Amino acid sequence: MQPKDYGFGEDERILRDSARRFLDEVASIDKVRKLVAADHGEAYESATPPARYDGQVWQKMVDLGWTALAVPESAGGVAMKCVAVAALAEEIGRRALPSPLLSTLFSTFVLREAEAAAARPWLEKIVGGAGAALAITNEEGSWEPARTGLRAQAKGDQIVLDGTAHFVQDARKASFFVVSAASDGGVALYAVAAEHPGVTIHPDHIVDLTRDQARVAFDRVSIPAAAQIAPGETGVAVLRSALPAMLTVLAADMTGAAEWQLQTTTAYAKVRHQFDHPLGFFQAVKHPIVNMMVAIDETRSLVYNAACAIDGEPELALRYARMAKSSASDTAAFCSGRSVQLHGGIGFTWECDVQIYFKRQRHSQMLLGDGVYQREKLAELL
Repeated sequence: MQPKDYGFGEDERILRDSARRFLDEVASIDKVRKLVAADHGEAYESATPPARYDGQVWQKMVDLGWTALAVPESAGGVAMKCVAVAALAEEIGRRALPSPLLSTLFSTFVLREAEAAAARPWLEKIVGGAGAALAITNEEGSWEPARTGLRAQAKGDQIVLDGTAHFVQDARKASFFVVSAASDGGVALYAVAAEHPGVTIHPDHIVDLTRDQARVAFDRVSIPAAAQIAPGETGVAVLRSALPAMLTVLAADMTGAAEWQLQTTTAYAKVRHQFDHPLGFFQAVKHPIVNMMVAIDETRSLVYNAACAIDGEPELALRYARMAKSSASDTAAFCSGRSVQLHGGIGFTWECDVQIYFKRQRHSQMLLGDGVYQREKLAELL
């Protein structure tokens, strides 16, 4: 049986409220716009797309212990409940904050599930502020953990990695990658420093201004066998075990972004006048805004239900997490469309801040699979 309020207690409330105050100070929409959307040409027309984020803000996030939240205490972490991590992710999404936190949390979940001695030093690096990213997706963009684009071959006490990981999130903000590679024994997991010889990052051009994405090539990258995080017999199982937390935290980020879209659109409808009335006077505007609110509340309840299951009912975690990501993807699409539409002509322009969230939400919709994909996977579980 689930605890009251999804197990969201005083500690979680303190974390959420302190995060909200901190982000109000360092990540206002004016600061985010100046950081990622000051120059259209630089954002979309340059040969190498920018990967902008504020290093000083990231260091403050590390000092606040945010990178340590999901790390086990044995590795120097805080080991807070998933509902706490979800609450933090929701606040990050509300600010569309450019940072490697989400990708680092994903990597943390995988390293944590590996439960291997080799994972501990990498978890300690995360606690110390190292950004991390998963390099586990093939060129087809498959989210199936067994379908990797890399091959691993044992050579004495070394492992040689060859191939390319695609759709790597925040790759240029990462200090190391958690890599999946096929071997004779199955799909194994490894940790590889971003600056390791033979590792090359090829940035992708994406619409989302708050993230970067890349293809990461591994050209005969030789690493010690001790760097193996999970052997071929368990690598796929580790990734699948980490998936519920990844889906839930991503859905929480999307919920926060949708909340910003709702609040901003509501505020605009109060001050923008048409036919001698504020836009919010008209039912054609009221009703979509109410529908946005209802969709967000539904998604938020599913997010915390999934987080609570991760904390206390792991046998239900994957089902609930897929429900949360399915709902979040649909809510992101709906709220993004309504926020642009209800801002009228300016909503389609570069000068309107709505575009920053619209593009972040579109990217998040596809990440780890959209709503249709999640429902297909849910059908397999039922």
